[in-house]
Amino acid sequence: MKKLVVVLLAVVPFIAKAQDDLIRKIESNQNYVTNKPKDTGAVDTTAKFRFKDVIDLDHTDVKNQASSGTCWSYSTNSFLESEMIRLGKEPIELSQLFSAHYVYEEKADVMVRMHDVTNWGDGGECHDVINMYAKYGAMPREAYTGLQYGTTKNKFGEMQGMLKAMLSTVVSNPNGQLTTSWKKAFNAVLDSYLGAIPEKFEWKGKWYTPKSFAEEKVGINPKEYVEISSFTNYPYYQLVPFMVQDNWAYQPVHNVKMNEITEIIDNAIKTGYTIAWATDVSEKYFSWKNGVAYVPEKEYDDMDDTEKKYMFDGPKPERIITPEARQVAFDNYATTDDHGMHIVGVAVDQKGKKYYKVKNSWGAKNDFKGYIYVTAAFVQYKTTAILLNKGGIPADLKKKMNI
Repeated sequence: MKKLVVVLLAVVPFIAKAQDDLIRKIESNQNYVTNKPKDTGAVDTTAKFRFKDVIDLDHTDVKNQASSGTCWSYSTNSFLESEMIRLGKEPIELSQLFSAHYVYEEKADVMVRMHDVTNWGDGGECHDVINMYAKYGAMPREAYTGLQYGTTKNKFGEMQGMLKAMLSTVVSNPNGQLTTSWKKAFNAVLDSYLGAIPEKFEWKGKWYTPKSFAEEKVGINPKEYVEISSFTNYPYYQLVPFMVQDNWAYQPVHNVKMNEITEIIDNAIKTGYTIAWATDVSEKYFSWKNGVAYVPEKEYDDMDDTEKKYMFDGPKPERIITPEARQVAFDNYATTDDHGMHIVGVAVDQKGKKYYKVKNSWGAKNDFKGYIYVTAAFVQYKTTAILLNKGGIPADLKKKMNI
């Protein structure tokens, strides 16, 4: 018993602060020059980057996931909101915690079945939102906020600590066999924090179930969405294992060549489709403060102090990324599945270089009021997966992928 308690106490703080630690880790990634923004008509920052949006597809306002690792739900629900607009529907903020509630229920089943091998925590993947939508429907955020524990923003430390402790106790099997009560107890704690999901709810004077709301107000077809990545150790144009910790559902992805990731994104944006994007952001060359991510020519450890200090002092030359370099980074943990965001457009900097405009879910707190501009090299190098409507994929690639 003492050994079990020690394990639980060691795990709980990790779950509670993983997202906060990620943000703190990259807070220092910023330029040190402090110039005031100029009123030029284009967006300007203290880091001397200026961007002009070339394509800015319709999307809803920036949200804040706060102290929770629910980026996957915020980004993919944001993506679904853009899909609603594209389909001519009324843009409605969808409940991110509706998706998360059901993910945590289903992840608990998998964790117990897998004897605690599955990674427990706030995290998930873009496909989780589509899967929960297909199975359970959707709700507007105003009808289900997930805030039932005395805060106005997500703060998941205590909740996830308690859920993890419960599941670890169940897996330890102190009775010699699992009881019929563990799932009821788990769901009761989850409901206490996030709120029980109602069978019916009223919204704008009409009653809905989550299923009827999804059908009548959201209107997407879950079968139209595909998830894509790129690995050299699996055959291209096939469904292959997606070996990241938060893929608790063990769902495969379509495997394409590295350069085809950005070809798909470019075609999608050009034809009116946004993209849900899962990526690694725990890099010295990802600056949330300055709203810029790129791949410098030198590795960070090979830079001198001046080069490090002024990494974000305007556009810089980039490294050429190869499929082999991408795979090595993934294999040696240099690329990790950190964060989910929403690609909503294309922009150019003051030198005419292309960037993707990305909507984040950390609030409107950086130089670009919640957005970050990311180079194609960074996307090719650090993407773990993208999810989009298959209508955004070039026809020749759809044929190769057999979708």
